[in-house]
Amino acid sequence: MNPRALRAGGPIILLVAAAVALVGTLVVGGGANAQALQDPGAVVRWSLPAAKMLVNMAGSVMFGSLVLALFALAPKERAFHAALDGASISAAIFTIASGSVTFLTLLSTFNPQLSLGDEFGSQLGRFLTDTEVGRAWLLQTILGGTVTVLAFAVRGWLTVAVTAVLAGVSLIPMATQSHSGGLEDHHLAVIAISVHIVASALWLGGLLALVVVRPTLEPERMRLVLERYSSIAMLAFAVVALSGLLRSVPSFRSLGEVFTDPYGIVLLVKVVMLVAMGGLGAWYRRGLIAKSAARNAMFWAVIALEFVFMGIASGAAAALARTAPPTGDVEAVAVTPAEFLNDQPLPPELTPARLLTEWEIDPLWLTLGVLAIFFYVAGVRRLTRRGDRWPIFRTVFWIAGILLLIWVTSGPLNAYGHYLFSVHMLLHMLLSMAIPLLLVAAAPVTLAARAIRGRDDGTRGGREWILWAVHNPVAKVLTHPFVAAALFIGSLWLFYFTDLFRWSLYNHLGHEWMVTHFLITGYLFSMTLIGIDPVPYRLPHAGRLVLLITTMAMHAFFGIAIMSSQGLFVAEWFGAMGRTWGPTPLEDQYAGGGIAWSIGEIPTLIAAITVAIQWSRSDEKKQKRRDRHADRTGDAELAAYNERLRKLAERDAQG
Repeated sequence: MNPRALRAGGPIILLVAAAVALVGTLVVGGGANAQALQDPGAVVRWSLPAAKMLVNMAGSVMFGSLVLALFALAPKERAFHAALDGASISAAIFTIASGSVTFLTLLSTFNPQLSLGDEFGSQLGRFLTDTEVGRAWLLQTILGGTVTVLAFAVRGWLTVAVTAVLAGVSLIPMATQSHSGGLEDHHLAVIAISVHIVASALWLGGLLALVVVRPTLEPERMRLVLERYSSIAMLAFAVVALSGLLRSVPSFRSLGEVFTDPYGIVLLVKVVMLVAMGGLGAWYRRGLIAKSAARNAMFWAVIALEFVFMGIASGAAAALARTAPPTGDVEAVAVTPAEFLNDQPLPPELTPARLLTEWEIDPLWLTLGVLAIFFYVAGVRRLTRRGDRWPIFRTVFWIAGILLLIWVTSGPLNAYGHYLFSVHMLLHMLLSMAIPLLLVAAAPVTLAARAIRGRDDGTRGGREWILWAVHNPVAKVLTHPFVAAALFIGSLWLFYFTDLFRWSLYNHLGHEWMVTHFLITGYLFSMTLIGIDPVPYRLPHAGRLVLLITTMAMHAFFGIAIMSSQGLFVAEWFGAMGRTWGPTPLEDQYAGGGIAWSIGEIPTLIAAITVAIQWSRSDEKKQKRRDRHADRTGDAELAAYNERLRKLAERDAQG
């Protein structure tokens, strides 16, 4: 197929395939059937999934174009600016489509009487401000408009990176509202779909961005950009597959429902198309890119076929959000206090055995953990093949730290942390103190700097972005020992003695923010104490010990403050779960304070011992350097010193 014809007809192929798939899957799944009560009419029933499909596709191009510009193109190239222009146009479509979904959702949910009067206006205002779904779509529309302006106006590395982050964040609100499933997998559904949507946008949007930038690139340069995109696409495909699996499995009671239930049939269509795209892309891009120019007719024919697959998958995805799964609708009635507060039934009593058997998967951290181990091991293998050595104990530390992170975020601590304050505090201590010690000892930045190939064509790959993150002015401030210590201990008090703690309990994204925040602050503090990765400034070893002891004293005082508290933290949550097992909420809170005071000191002791060992080895290295210098110079410094003493003695004798 002619590249120019594809550039003009590619979007048409995509939209036609998506429209046909949307209509077919809505019919099969019953997503556009008339509602039993307050039916808004056929126009709304069919327009709403169509608008959501347009949101998904425009959001994908918006995000994928920005990421492609950041990782495969250079600001000096026309292609870089073409990608940003495409992102801006897509963001504008995304904004308009999001606004349309907001309006159609109001009509579908409440079926108000359309008018130009104050009554409809007040209904719309209450919908946008008082309902969760209204606030989510309003926020998404605002974020889309912001990305539209920024993608058009900015062209620098940092500003484009910020715009890309905003574009990714703008995809999250619809993810929190687009799931359907049983009450028991609410958190899993929200996080899995959030990860799924962002990864899909990165993968599918990047493919469309390639068509946009193609006319501005020479064939050889296009081949290089395709190779870089293929690396991004393979990573995104793996994340899409894992997150989709984690989300889909709880929706079925048996494997047979995948082939017999309407929800399963629509899901199967989407899965087949995504697998076909992944296989087709891997076969061609990894096998034939290096052997043929980017203008090869076969390549563009494959791109056209991928557009068909992408359109069908997009249509099926939009219909899937309107189709009820076999396990029931998300609007199930909460019958216990725990279900009312946490959207999940109360787990069984916590016993030592359940510390090994109880799991509540967090798709975000499970995915990140698997990728972290994969890339670290891949980096070590690259160094080994090159003939370089990497200490085995660092690899062991990294794998142990990531496995502990997965266990903390997807195991029994995650399952019981919303019901027992003591378990929540143990989770917090491991996140901020134990896991960072293991990860810092693995020196991941040093490994990345040595293993990832650098670029010399003005673009930024993984190595360049990692080194920029380490050496930019903000990082220099955050990695200063006193700043890192202040963040570590200050955020501890601020989190538990403000409404941030309440937000992390009530909101799924708040919980993910909590995990991320304490993991990062703990990592920064540990790195200033025992890390070997490069930082602008480190205290002398004696200063590190003093800082560690001072910080941990404040940490222990925090634990004592909790133990001394007479009131219950977030009483309407921990005091209203309806637990019939375990300690009372106040006794459990007292135990949590004890964990912060006592168990939290174990990583402190390990850190202090590590600093002392590093101090001792540093002195030994200095002495060895002095000895080698003396051997090279024949003790010239000592001889000169002795000669000076001799002359002073002779002068004293003469006097």
